[in-house]
Amino acid sequence: MAEALHERSWYEFYEDNIPKNLEIPEHTLLEMFRVTQHKYPNNPALIFAGKTTSYSKMNTQIERLAKVLTQKGVKKGDRISIYMPNSANWVIAFFAIQRIGAVVVQTNPLYVENELKALLQDAGAMGIVSIPQLLPRIMAIQAEVGLNIIALDGTSSFSGLEGLGLVDNPVFLDIDDIIADTNLDRVESPPLEGKSDELAVLQYTGGTTGVAKGVMLTHSNLVANAMQAWNWILGREGEERVLTVLPLFHIYALTACMNLAIISGGAMIILPKFDIDAVLQHINDYQPTFFPGAPTMYVAVINHPRIMDYKVSSIRCCLSGSAPLPREVALRFGELTGGRLVEAYGLSEASPATHLNPIFHARVGSIGVPAPNTDAKIMDLETGEQEQKTGEIGELVVKGDQVMLGYWQRPEETAATLKDGWLYTGDIAYRDEEGFFYIVDRKKDMIITGGYNVYPRDVEEVLYTHPSVREAVCAGISDPYWGEMVKAYIVQKEGTSATEEEIITFCQGKLAPFKIPKKIEFRESLPKTAIGKVLRRHLVEEEKEKARVLESSVTAAQAAVSSEQQ
Repeated sequence: MAEALHERSWYEFYEDNIPKNLEIPEHTLLEMFRVTQHKYPNNPALIFAGKTTSYSKMNTQIERLAKVLTQKGVKKGDRISIYMPNSANWVIAFFAIQRIGAVVVQTNPLYVENELKALLQDAGAMGIVSIPQLLPRIMAIQAEVGLNIIALDGTSSFSGLEGLGLVDNPVFLDIDDIIADTNLDRVESPPLEGKSDELAVLQYTGGTTGVAKGVMLTHSNLVANAMQAWNWILGREGEERVLTVLPLFHIYALTACMNLAIISGGAMIILPKFDIDAVLQHINDYQPTFFPGAPTMYVAVINHPRIMDYKVSSIRCCLSGSAPLPREVALRFGELTGGRLVEAYGLSEASPATHLNPIFHARVGSIGVPAPNTDAKIMDLETGEQEQKTGEIGELVVKGDQVMLGYWQRPEETAATLKDGWLYTGDIAYRDEEGFFYIVDRKKDMIITGGYNVYPRDVEEVLYTHPSVREAVCAGISDPYWGEMVKAYIVQKEGTSATEEEIITFCQGKLAPFKIPKKIEFRESLPKTAIGKVLRRHLVEEEKEKARVLESSVTAAQAAVSSEQQ
């Protein structure tokens, strides 16, 4: 950072050997990879589907794919989407695109045709890397989007490809064949492209609450955040094994799983999706040391009926992100595994990490302190111009090397979010006297009931202490008397049963009366994003739709009665 960060109270709580300021090299992501590849050529880089790939072999595969993409017309600055689940070839494709100086467009593989089209058109993508199973969605929009190149992973094991009638417009590439083609080693490599301050990734965000926006992240942003995270976890260079079950299209996994593993000379243990039995088996078999995840993943671990049958002691530490980490989950996870589970905080606009809990001196309930090369403060909610005092609630704003360039082709939204170098996060928080920060809630998630402000996290923390509660989320539901009322959605632990009355009674004395949920809905599961973040707004929309249907029914019944009376 250009601004010196000295006189920050949180520095006192940095673990030993963590630098307050990092010297960020002017490296591209490819250069970051190359440094590790030269240092640890024989170290395992990728472990996927029972197969291990060394850094040296990974480099060869990246070069082969980059050569073919260049031959087919991909050049510096072109946008290429990666639209598939986690795999070894996901990582190969990412670095092959960076090898050319092109830009990776992060794309959720759960997106259907209209969502995919909107994102690719916004990015101006000219190519896509995917899997055969998703090809029908791609072909449905290919002409409108103008995709020139479609590269497919896993075609050798897909039997239905022949019937799709593929032609050379667009160009179809088989990734498996390319990275296995030794003849490509004799082809001249494309020139190295890219500078550290240039665009590397378009990370789309905001799709669950509005129109998705492309966050512009540079090589420098991503290299800086990988260095910040790696220095923080006090890892062992060349020895870490990172469990990679978070989806790589998400910025959290891109930094905390992929880039952290690579900058450290470690291995990625890759799973295509979160399945608790597969996760525990991989932990047992491959002994990861670092497990970045979301709270729902740790909830699944601590509630697994056979957790004691698996060897999980290899896990040294876990960073929990994407959603608030309930206190009870953190404590129980530590008891069961012996690993350190601490809460971190970030957002796509900051690559993502800005705050981290000290691994050995964490404060449960806090998001921790600002990372090296990062500043943070709390600003008033009304104007965003007045810095709040210690303990006062306001909007969290941050500044650092990891903060985005802005939103792709959205100058007005960029100006509203980036002010004088400060990123306005939209999260409500406060800072204590020692410099630890606490998220109260999202600005848009705050519930106003009877004139009182209720932050859902306050209620959820209490609900998680009930012995029957496995997962809980609260939302503000429209109410004619209160304006909004607090409603809780609960998934109960297997073999337990609590009533609505019991849950409400349990909250009495633990919450102010206006915070206590007025309604409880028990569910088999909660709606979540691919990363495991509960979709609170999805629940609110469900309630609105129920109200609309009910109102329509009442109106129709009234009309029928009126008609009969006439």
